[in-house]
Amino acid sequence: MNLHQFRFVQEAARRNLNLTETAKALFTSQPGVSKAILELEEELGVDIFSRHGKRLRRITEPGQQVLASIEIIMREVANLKRIGEEYSKQDSGTLSIATTHTQARYVLPGPVAQLRRQLPQVRISLHQGNPDQVVRMLLDDSADVGLATESLAQIDELVSLPCYEWQHVLVVPAAHPLAQVEHISLEQLAAEPIVTYHPSFTGRTRIDRAFAARQLTPNIVLEAIDSDVIKTYVKLGMGLGIVAEMAVREDAPGGELVSRPLGHLFGQNIARIAFKRGAYLRNYVYSFAELLSERLNRNLLERAMNGDASDFGL
Repeated sequence: MNLHQFRFVQEAARRNLNLTETAKALFTSQPGVSKAILELEEELGVDIFSRHGKRLRRITEPGQQVLASIEIIMREVANLKRIGEEYSKQDSGTLSIATTHTQARYVLPGPVAQLRRQLPQVRISLHQGNPDQVVRMLLDDSADVGLATESLAQIDELVSLPCYEWQHVLVVPAAHPLAQVEHISLEQLAAEPIVTYHPSFTGRTRIDRAFAARQLTPNIVLEAIDSDVIKTYVKLGMGLGIVAEMAVREDAPGGELVSRPLGHLFGQNIARIAFKRGAYLRNYVYSFAELLSERLNRNLLERAMNGDASDFGL
């Protein structure tokens, strides 16, 4: 048995047992993939997949256990490569970060710029997506580190720690009557058209739950994934905006929009940093995490990655 066979089996499972797609993903031929999988099954003495003709139909029970072992083997192979890179290139390499637009636009610029000043040989690869895509990039080893508010804490294959708390804020044109109100109520918000995030982004579920708990139906007239887009449509008079507080920190006082905190209505959100469980973290990953949040340090991260069950909550 060899690593090529393991990769073929692993990729076939990831591609919903479609050998054509598996071959494309691995830049090889479909017959070659089929042959390698059959040879591995012969050597193991079990069928990893059940078949209908030449097509794979499902993963067998012993196949599930084989796949679990392959996942461990391939993860450790990736770790060996990272260890080699770590000790051959102490201060160079590529830091791959998966995150949402809000984090990439408003939170990461400072830490990324600081890391580049400290370690100029480290390249940054920034991948933006929704929280589920951030999870997938971590699990697929496309990213070293993930940063998001949703999804990360629910995945057993990830180690995640809280970075910082944030709240939603209301943004309204300076001439709007609510611009003069310090303590906004849900009833006041429900009476106005609202521009805010798509349901899968930036704490939107907290907003929906708060309205539902009061049996109010918000008039959401536009949903977006980009805070700047939301603010643009608010300026055009489409409605009130509900955005993350990070999106207004750079706004100059006396501008077109006025912001009001909404933590008393929607509570506090927690942005989390995450890594694939069992992954080997290079030095510059620790450096980046320490720049991202003053509560994170190498000792805490190593404890979490080693399975420490302590409460790392804020």
